[in-house]
Amino acid sequence: MLLIDNETVAALLDMPSCIEAQEAAFRQIPDGGAAFRGRIDMYAPCERPDGYYRWGTMEGYNDGILAIRMKSDVMTWPRDERGRWTEDKYCVEPGTYCGLIFLWSALNGEPLAIVNDGVLQHMRVGGGAGIGVRHLSRPESSVVAMLGSGGMARTYLEAICAVREVSEVRVYSPTRANRERYAVEMAERLSVPVEPADGAQAAMAGADIVASATDSMQPTFDAVWLEPGMHVTNLGPDEVSPAALDRFDVKIRQGVPGIRMPESERMQPGIGHSPMAVLAGTEDELKRLPPRRERDIYLEEFPTYCDLATGQVPGRTSAEQITFYQNTGFQGLQFSSVGGLVYRRAREAGLGREIPTGWFLQDIRD
Repeated sequence: MLLIDNETVAALLDMPSCIEAQEAAFRQIPDGGAAFRGRIDMYAPCERPDGYYRWGTMEGYNDGILAIRMKSDVMTWPRDERGRWTEDKYCVEPGTYCGLIFLWSALNGEPLAIVNDGVLQHMRVGGGAGIGVRHLSRPESSVVAMLGSGGMARTYLEAICAVREVSEVRVYSPTRANRERYAVEMAERLSVPVEPADGAQAAMAGADIVASATDSMQPTFDAVWLEPGMHVTNLGPDEVSPAALDRFDVKIRQGVPGIRMPESERMQPGIGHSPMAVLAGTEDELKRLPPRRERDIYLEEFPTYCDLATGQVPGRTSAEQITFYQNTGFQGLQFSSVGGLVYRRAREAGLGREIPTGWFLQDIRD
């Protein structure tokens, strides 16, 4: 059994392979060659009076490998002096995080690997956005507006450049130093001109592709800034306003983001960035949580990637249409497909730390 850290994942995983592994797995869903269980989060009171603990899991299977991704976070939802509302997280202390991917063989049940999820998480989400760009943006799309300058915004741009000939990028995020740092780093990494913009509207003006990759709890752009021919993709459910959703001519979601469960006081969709939340805590403790979204993008009923890939629905049919790809839904399957790719490459390259498989087996029937 292997323990695979982030440094090893970064050495083994490239964006084109990440995109191809996901698409190959997604295309197996209709015939039963792949399966997934959407994300579900459990919330419990934490030691912070302004936060909550969140445990999240998702599962997937393809090509003989089953994966479960597990994450353990203390969540807060701060507002800054200008009223910007975001979702923040950490494990143990700010700046450290805990996310693990556990891989098993579906052939004999053997535990195969434990993988730190940091690099793989960013790559699989960016790769998912790249899939939407490949299928829904105009083939000649070359100008990108990037809203956000964090880790996800980096892999989003990497994926877009893997599927389109990008000639210009404009990046906006609220902190000037962050967007300027992003512009310098990504221009050097991708050999593409990247310029910081003074606002989201300035970044979007004349863009072919708009990618919002932030932790915002509010819309990151105004619907009136959308232009004919644009393709839009997102990261979080709050980045795209109901007004923007109504302006999209073509809407495709990767898949069903969460598990549909009977709603109650203790089981609700639309809490924070969770597709479905199971809630513990007293009535007073539950007041720490952000209010539920009035219109939940996760519950919008529009076609999935599989509907598009199998020809059940059309994608873009004209250059003037505004297209949207909701980049959530097959999370568990992303981890089995991309995680399986990393595991096989680690075995071939002799990388990763061997740990005894026997530590995870027992002679007591479970």
